[in-house]
Amino acid sequence: MTKSPEPQSQAVAERQLCGLVDGLAQRIAEHVRKRATALGLTAAQATALRELTGPMTMRELAERMNCEPSNATFVVDRLERQGLVERRCHPTDRRAKLLVLTDEGTGLRIRLLDLLHVDSPVAGLAPEEQRVLRDLLERAVTGS
Repeated sequence: MTKSPEPQSQAVAERQLCGLVDGLAQRIAEHVRKRATALGLTAAQATALRELTGPMTMRELAERMNCEPSNATFVVDRLERQGLVERRCHPTDRRAKLLVLTDEGTGLRIRLLDLLHVDSPVAGLAPEEQRVLRDLLERAVTGS
């Protein structure tokens, strides 16, 4: 029978793991910021463009950006003034608007995604390792 780890050693292991996850998050945020700056965007604008995978509401975008809808609105207002995003009527909810990339926004999003791929903090991992990491992080985040 295998002896279970001591509570203190579990706490140390968890602290180390949390530090690594935090370090990766910081490296990713810095990577996004640098790539965004190269395109004349803020990190928040780059995150919004990255997450706009198709028409969606402000609430959906805010959830994907992990921020409050009011913060996403501020970012989208700037993207709209730059001609990168349009607000359109929602087909089934007259209270909501759909965010849609313009042709210019779509082109910039493609450039951004290409730049984000270059020297990504996880680029050193093989595709299978990236999949395993994604699956493990998803389990940790969702608790399932």
